[in-house]
Amino acid sequence: MKKYVFFVVLAVIIVCIASSTSYEQQTIVPELETVLENKPFEDQLSKLHLTYWGRPISVETRGYFYFVEFLIRKSTHFVGFGIIGVLFFLLYRKLGWRFSALFGIGSIFLLASLDEFRQTFTDGRTGMFGDVLIDTAGAIFFITITTSFLAIKKRVFS
Repeated sequence: MKKYVFFVVLAVIIVCIASSTSYEQQTIVPELETVLENKPFEDQLSKLHLTYWGRPISVETRGYFYFVEFLIRKSTHFVGFGIIGVLFFLLYRKLGWRFSALFGIGSIFLLASLDEFRQTFTDGRTGMFGDVLIDTAGAIFFITITTSFLAIKKRVFS
């Protein structure tokens, strides 16, 4: 059980460190300009138009590299918090809690909400409820996959 606690605490510390740095410190646009110099998939990405909290987000409105960065950042929210959600789920499961999946999802919603609130105090950052929803959706997705895997494993090996 100690390893579950260790990984949950480590993940929360990483989230706190990441959310306390400004956008300027986190931006990967300069690296994208080097790595994606030829702008691969620009035609396909140009057809993608998203609305994020009432603001249009596209290659046209943001530029190719900033749009790619936006997609990477939101994907990182989804996957990162999804993995942390699985860690919470596994910890609660190990503790024998009923409804550990729901507690894992709830823990991510709370952690993401606190993270976004905390970002409002960091220069160059804004707290967005949309990110809380992306984070929570990631937790739902990855916890569902994990519980499905564990159920199949239990049937096959028992």
